[in-house]
Amino acid sequence: MKIIVTGAAGFIGAKLTEVLLNRGEDVVGIDNLNDYYDVGLKKARLERIDDNPNFHFHPVDLKDRDAIVGLFRKYKPNRVVNLAAQAGVRYSLQDPYSYIDSNVMGFLNILEGCRYNNVEHLVFASSSSVYGANTNVPYNVHESTNHPLSIYAATKKSNEIMAHTYAHLFGLPVTGLRFFTVYGPWGRPDMSPILFAKKILAGEPIDIYNHGNHQRDFTYIDDIVEGVVRTLDRTAQPNPSWDGNNPDPATSNAPYQLYNIGNNQSVELMYFIECIEKSLGVEAKKNFLPMQPGDVQRTCANIDDLIELVDFRPKVSIEEGIEKFISWYKSYYKIHT
Repeated sequence: MKIIVTGAAGFIGAKLTEVLLNRGEDVVGIDNLNDYYDVGLKKARLERIDDNPNFHFHPVDLKDRDAIVGLFRKYKPNRVVNLAAQAGVRYSLQDPYSYIDSNVMGFLNILEGCRYNNVEHLVFASSSSVYGANTNVPYNVHESTNHPLSIYAATKKSNEIMAHTYAHLFGLPVTGLRFFTVYGPWGRPDMSPILFAKKILAGEPIDIYNHGNHQRDFTYIDDIVEGVVRTLDRTAQPNPSWDGNNPDPATSNAPYQLYNIGNNQSVELMYFIECIEKSLGVEAKKNFLPMQPGDVQRTCANIDDLIELVDFRPKVSIEEGIEKFISWYKSYYKIHT
């Protein structure tokens, strides 16, 4: 197949592209290589895959409507995976406009590209953050998500709604994936694993919000990507039993499907830090702080649908995942301990 992957230089996008290329797919990678975090890391990810003759990379911004139209016309993809987005809950409090530009306008350009080029299946990244004020955990895709707590979450919720509209109006099969706290090698430097490791090794205190009373469904990158591939291979279908009088938010009478992709368990933040300390062989200095605006205390994914429909089960434990992450971190940043 010919597959467009947006955000191909990103944490999840680069790994997904690698997996798709290894199984023989023709991948068109799109990424604007913005400076939200270290561009050198993004380029290093690309260097691991850009010598593959089946990989075609274009440094394009999703907001560039003409460029996106041109790429869809040129390559005529069979399927599309949209992972490009302005990421980060906290940064959305500082620059909300960038989230509307990238996550809403950019996504609209992808939807239009799919609409006019007979794309078989669009898989797009949503987020566990859409659950917002919902405290009924494990989070279930069949429950309401109408109370987001950040602009980032609101844009991801809008993606789900926009995608459903295109599924309904134009019969475009769409699948939305709500990712839960992804970590592992080649991860983003603005996320806690790298922030913690860097400060611990420098002898600086790490900031621990909500006084450490957080729980997260930490999910290893390989498990996330396996879930993406399995859902990409299962084209969304209408739900024949969908009832407008009792509407299921995760399915539709249009070809529309939502999944959680997580590890299916909550891990105490303090245990996560303990695993990093153990792997580094260094105890962290800790700076305990109150809860941040837009944050939630606990996340946990109900992945029953993913298990039933695509036979997905996460395999990597938090202990194994942290060991692999720290091994990569030391190698990439040339740290000797």
